[in-house]
Amino acid sequence: MLGGLGETKPATPEIQKIVDKVKPQFEKKSNEKYDSFELVEYRRQVVAGTVYYVKVHLGDDRYAHLKIYEPLPHTNESMKLMDYQTGKTKDDEVDYF
Repeated sequence: MLGGLGETKPATPEIQKIVDKVKPQFEKKSNEKYDSFELVEYRRQVVAGTVYYVKVHLGDDRYAHLKIYEPLPHTNESMKLMDYQTGKTKDDEVDYF
């Protein structure tokens, strides 16, 4: 649905590539380095581009939720980490933030 937040889906290699592209932005903003940065699940919102709400496993029992913006291809803009939340658990639902 255009504008609405889609259902939660399991990780895919395609979405993991998107997550990998914003890892340096996340590490800079959080002021930490992560050995593990594995996508667990995601939701997406189609706007003028796509916003992904993703759950990432950071190692041990550490999780974060990321909000990633993927612009439309013709804009020639790169992926952008819009926001993030740390201190999440494996069971926390990915939702708007």
